[in-house]
Amino acid sequence: MSLLTSLARLRALDEGVAQPIATVRHCHLSDRPMVFIPLKLSGEAAAPLAAMLGTERDRPRLLVVTQPRNRDLRFAWAAELAGVLLPYIEGFLADTETVERRGADPYERALDAPQLVVPNAAGVAFTRLLGRSTRFRRADGPYPVPDVVPLLGRWLTYFGERAAYPGSSLMPAATEELGRHWASGQSSMEDANLAALLGWITEGPSDAAEDPLIWPPAGPATDPGFDAEVLAPAIDSGSAERITEALRSQLEPTWRLMWQAIDLLNGLEPGASVAQRWEQDRGSFSGMAQSIAEGGPPQARRDGAVAAAAKLARMERAQAAYDVQRAYDDPLIMAEYRLTGEAFAGEVIETVPDNIEGEGRSRKLRPLVVIKTDDPVRLPPGASLGTPQRRAQGAELVSADGGLITVKITKGMGRGKTPTPGAVPEIGERVCYTSLTDDFQGSPTLPDAEATPWTHGGPPQQYAPDDEDAQEEWS
Repeated sequence: MSLLTSLARLRALDEGVAQPIATVRHCHLSDRPMVFIPLKLSGEAAAPLAAMLGTERDRPRLLVVTQPRNRDLRFAWAAELAGVLLPYIEGFLADTETVERRGADPYERALDAPQLVVPNAAGVAFTRLLGRSTRFRRADGPYPVPDVVPLLGRWLTYFGERAAYPGSSLMPAATEELGRHWASGQSSMEDANLAALLGWITEGPSDAAEDPLIWPPAGPATDPGFDAEVLAPAIDSGSAERITEALRSQLEPTWRLMWQAIDLLNGLEPGASVAQRWEQDRGSFSGMAQSIAEGGPPQARRDGAVAAAAKLARMERAQAAYDVQRAYDDPLIMAEYRLTGEAFAGEVIETVPDNIEGEGRSRKLRPLVVIKTDDPVRLPPGASLGTPQRRAQGAELVSADGGLITVKITKGMGRGKTPTPGAVPEIGERVCYTSLTDDFQGSPTLPDAEATPWTHGGPPQQYAPDDEDAQEEWS
């Protein structure tokens, strides 16, 4: 937890209401999100009990497993879930655009992508388990399932894995996104309770927010008291109507809270980098759809050594880029780096726009900017800098003499003998410079998967589901 977030939590506790820790929204919100609230049987890892889902707040769809320990009923429920989710997902594949790539063939990218919104991180984890439990099933042979179930499993696995990708908005968790934008006066564990967190944000903690027993949990696990007093007797009665109404009472409050959370986030203007990250999500979604259309195999149970290393490298670069983009988009996020000396802001008091370095053919335009700041600067001379005010511009720290900082602009000022208009900050302008830049190390050079050394397991074998996968229970 950062210093400013800790301070915001203390202030929230003192004032009785959550404090904003972001000035813009750092996630994409779809015009037609699919709210997905899964519920599982307590004591089971991935035994589905019910789900409430839909794209319209006034028309939730409730899917129930009346006997969650019955294998046939579970897969019938999965097929029913596929009947809702798959048309929603596939509805985004019709409209595409051609994307040209340098050094590679162009590809078709969906103009928009589906977005599954779940209540919390546990809902994401449960979705991944559902995907793993269904993507290897087969519609023929022993232990057959409806033919849409394996396809549903592949998509659920994809969304669950993409949720772990830094900056992705394909499957956001409501509590996680709210926690990135507001700081409450309770613990991080309590922030995982959607009702409690929303109570802090909207009106301060109420009795309902402070006592989680008053509000049904947001899933995927049910409340033990509800299990013993309501659910177990309903299941023992064998009445499908009684079971359905009991589960509806657990899910409908969360359904209303989910749309309240979406409204709160929609009330914030999106950050400048959100659209770029959503383009990446659309590209990833299009790639997954193409793999399925071409008859590719389901995701493996575990990655091979080369695939795992490549995925880790992509995740690390994505996390670094996400951190930089959030800081550039949001002055409150940048303030964290100003406190640590990795960034500074101040007023321009002097400029030398025609400063030249070198002689003859090596002469280069290198404008100088002198900034007066009260921020601590812990960067060495020669450090590379960027600025949120001029994102295409590069700079270098020349000197830091007390509160006077001299910066040399090294790129982004044009190719002429004089800077392009607006490239050099004007005297009196307030600017911010930081060592956070998106000039990251390139992708590592990895061997082909077929060349994986024996020390790392050797070449991975293509996985093919067998009868054992088809028989394996959800657990």
